[in-house]
Amino acid sequence: MHSTTHIDASVPIRNGGMLARLSDVVVIAGGALLTMRAPGIIDGAGYDSALVAFSMLLALMLFPSWGMYRVARRGVFWRCVCVPMFAWLFVLVASCVLVMALHRTYRPAADWLEEWACVSAAGVVISRLAAHAIYFRLTKQDAHTRTVAVVGNAARCRQIMRKVGAKSDSMYRVSAAFDTEPKADAVPLGLPTFCDRKAFADYVRNTNIDELWLAVPLSEGQTIVPFVGLFRNDLINVRFIPDVSGLSVFAAGMTNLEGTSAINLVASPLASHSLISKEIFDRAFALCTVVTLAPLFLAIAAAVKCSSPGPAFFTQRRKGANGKVFNIYKFRSMRVHAESDGVLKQATRNDPRVTRVGAFLRRTSLDELPQFFNVLRGEMSVVGPRPHAIEHDRLYQDIVDGYIHRYRIKPGITGWAQINGFRGETDRIEKMQGRIAHDLYYLSNWSFWFDIRIVFATVFKGLVHRNAY
Repeated sequence: MHSTTHIDASVPIRNGGMLARLSDVVVIAGGALLTMRAPGIIDGAGYDSALVAFSMLLALMLFPSWGMYRVARRGVFWRCVCVPMFAWLFVLVASCVLVMALHRTYRPAADWLEEWACVSAAGVVISRLAAHAIYFRLTKQDAHTRTVAVVGNAARCRQIMRKVGAKSDSMYRVSAAFDTEPKADAVPLGLPTFCDRKAFADYVRNTNIDELWLAVPLSEGQTIVPFVGLFRNDLINVRFIPDVSGLSVFAAGMTNLEGTSAINLVASPLASHSLISKEIFDRAFALCTVVTLAPLFLAIAAAVKCSSPGPAFFTQRRKGANGKVFNIYKFRSMRVHAESDGVLKQATRNDPRVTRVGAFLRRTSLDELPQFFNVLRGEMSVVGPRPHAIEHDRLYQDIVDGYIHRYRIKPGITGWAQINGFRGETDRIEKMQGRIAHDLYYLSNWSFWFDIRIVFATVFKGLVHRNAY
């Protein structure tokens, strides 16, 4: 379970977020037009404009995943120079691959592409530096570290202190605490801690503490009112950080519902823009994979057909995002056989149903390659929780805590659980529990770079595993 506390000095440029995204798109388009008009640059055969359009679209969707529209007091060079340049180069390369995959004879002019890359990179970096400068000028957050007094039990106060301390660029510093559940044998927090409200209020005023954070459970509403009243005549920010760790499945962030703020207790932890950027990456990666590995697909299909009578592909009903059922594709690795209704027997070591070719395909995970067609169809993702057979869903959803929440996003060809050894036969409940724990961790900590990390880990160490048979 996770708490609701999100303390981060890097904050989104909320009111200017859309303007910042629009400025990046304009910079990319402007850079392309500027360099196209330069002497010696010849327009492409109608596909240069498609390349520019793909780049604008990918930038609009993927840049937020890199934290491009967040500002921070420290690490400005990394956030404003390094990240924008890496993000733009990735978008440019991805766009080139997409356009050349759709039209194989197209090759952009190298000199134009180089100039466009440099001009647009400079523009994106300048726009990020300008956004940071304007933000800090308006808020003056770079000139003052805000001191905080926390109200809550010792464990909750310690948790918040740890979160604040973990951020090297945090604009907050916890300076005092009020323990709502004092114990004689409690471990000291390492800072002034109070149990008396009057003494606490005097300390907050005398040391000019900037903010008061009320980190108490929703059930302790009676604790909130006295503290709000105690500082009603003080110019101090009072913030309520409700502890819903006993209720929420994922990190319970805030959401806006038609002007009304709400805490997500049970909801998808991925924001809409994250899902869009993930979708774009999935389709682009799957398309490139299918085009590049087409000869391998044909070779495997021929080998499967020769290994035993039956089709080259095997389909099975699985659950996707939000429980929607779809047919998953695999290369057939077993001899054709009949299954009893509602009963599914997993492959075991030395399973006689598995063919020689099938055994090799299973060990190397090559039998999973056709699932890139599921990704192109929008039924799966490149990275995500692995889809289980529907019979297994019925079995485990009532006995493994949190099992159903893995279907809040599209299932993946690979996942965090798989590269950590949780793949293959689940002959013990502990194996499934471990797999689900890793799936929920992935959902709670998703980022674009996390997906890239999993993809690389799959290629280098996750394709072959002793549990795959």
